[in-house]
Amino acid sequence: MWTSAVLFTGVSVVVGCRAADTDAVTPVPQLLAFLPWLLAPTGLALAIALLTRWWAGVVWAVAVLGLLAWYIEPYGHSGEPGGRPLATLRVLTSNVEFGQATPALVDTVRRHRPDVVFVEECDPACDARLKESLATGHPYRQAVEGDGSAGSVILSRFPLKGTAAVLGTMGMPGAIADVRGRAVRLQLAHPMPPLPGQVDVWRRELGALREVAASAQGTPTVLAGDFNASQDHAAFRALLDTGLRDAARLTGSGRTPTWPARTAPTLGAQIDHVLVSPDFSARDARFLDLDDTDHRALLVDLTLHQREPRGDDV
Repeated sequence: MWTSAVLFTGVSVVVGCRAADTDAVTPVPQLLAFLPWLLAPTGLALAIALLTRWWAGVVWAVAVLGLLAWYIEPYGHSGEPGGRPLATLRVLTSNVEFGQATPALVDTVRRHRPDVVFVEECDPACDARLKESLATGHPYRQAVEGDGSAGSVILSRFPLKGTAAVLGTMGMPGAIADVRGRAVRLQLAHPMPPLPGQVDVWRRELGALREVAASAQGTPTVLAGDFNASQDHAAFRALLDTGLRDAARLTGSGRTPTWPARTAPTLGAQIDHVLVSPDFSARDARFLDLDDTDHRALLVDLTLHQREPRGDDV
């Protein structure tokens, strides 16, 4: 019975924070990233409660399992945008882990031919390799240079006009792309992970990205990168509450893990995202395994539509 009680208590704290719409403090934000996998300890605790005939524990387990099932459902807006199609674009985001996966990324870009590429953890050697190898196909770029995990770059087939980078521990460049004569806001996301002692920094940097999303309302926007957050984090849901949509969810892949790559897709969390404003529809989302990085890359096909007045999406 005591084993069940300990397991139920731990899971209930995390689920309670999810219900209260808070990321709380360590270890809650770290555990929230793996919320669906809390079904395992809850199921184990239920089995023990049944074997020991602890009926109060059985009721507790059923309640917790019901809440977990509820919160595993996708969060955020869905539905198709109104208006005629204006342009299609293919977007790729990849964390290359301190530049180690740069050769694999170059091969992936050449194979899949994305129009816009968001690259996180691109150190100077990575930056130089991308300039050398991809400049012909992606002549436009906006970067924040830095060593280790601090560097990031946006590569584009479309002309870019730089915008102010989002201030953060790691580089988060932004730009305005000219997509077939239509201005599209591009913003790379790479906030600090919610490490013990860094949760406030993580929350603040996700808040800065939310401010960008809120300020861009009315402008077609693509916000992509390694968010170090899943839909089970309140700070990430606040981003979606600005009206942005998770492209993977729009294609039915909203819970596909991207990290850690070594155990994904069997076990992991989706923390790499392509978020889009209601101007876009998404046709396909593919999760690509690249050598020498702990993240899977995400490739999404988008269509930009002419926005029409409409009510709230459901």
